[in-house]
Amino acid sequence: MAGVQPAATAGSGWLASHHVLTRPGVAWAAGTAGLLVYNWWVLVPLRPGLWRSPNELFSNLEVSGRPFATAMQHADVISGLLLLAAFLAVGAASIRGAQREWLAMLVFAAAGALGGLLPETCADQVSVACRDRELSLQLPLQQYVHAAAGICEFAAITVALVFAFQRTRGARTGSARVYRALITGAVVAYPLLGLAYLVNRLGGVMEVVFFMGFTVMVLTQLAERTAACHHRASQGQRARPLIRSGAARGRSR
Repeated sequence: MAGVQPAATAGSGWLASHHVLTRPGVAWAAGTAGLLVYNWWVLVPLRPGLWRSPNELFSNLEVSGRPFATAMQHADVISGLLLLAAFLAVGAASIRGAQREWLAMLVFAAAGALGGLLPETCADQVSVACRDRELSLQLPLQQYVHAAAGICEFAAITVALVFAFQRTRGARTGSARVYRALITGAVVAYPLLGLAYLVNRLGGVMEVVFFMGFTVMVLTQLAERTAACHHRASQGQRARPLIRSGAARGRSR
């Protein structure tokens, strides 16, 4: 009976390692699909006349009644849910000391999905009447919830970037270099984004810049976290021979 317990421990160790190895696969599958859908904007220039002005935000294209608006709304919801699933798959503890980043990435994904569920009710960047009604709080609540979701989406992933930059400061890993490049880009791009909103010029162009940065951020986070899962799994596999040898010594006694 004394030799049974180590064998059970070895079996549970194999199951734990197998579980850790399946999580990166799920995360990459959901994350890759989510990013592909998230970047639906790359198809917009292929349809002449759909994007009426570089000043127009992509959320204006999702106003009900616009061509392909429903498909774009659904794309935002699906991408948000897939990215949420990807980060839930890797888990908060995938990287030690990076739980705040993980939580911020969950908020980013959830806010993106909410924005798709509650699209704008009118195109505020190309319609003066819509913009005036928006500023005077005469539009339906949905318009302001969508705006709040967009702000949360941008804020959450920026907070995650700041935490990731602080965590990897001084490191020479590839992910640390990416975070440094992204934080530098954010310092330059955010004032330009604010200016674009204030003067109502080139808002759509600035959004493209941020969408690309967000994509790189998601990929870097997933790469870091799935690599950590693989590392833990390999550690578990190296420990299994030691467990087996301990079990053999127990049986010999």
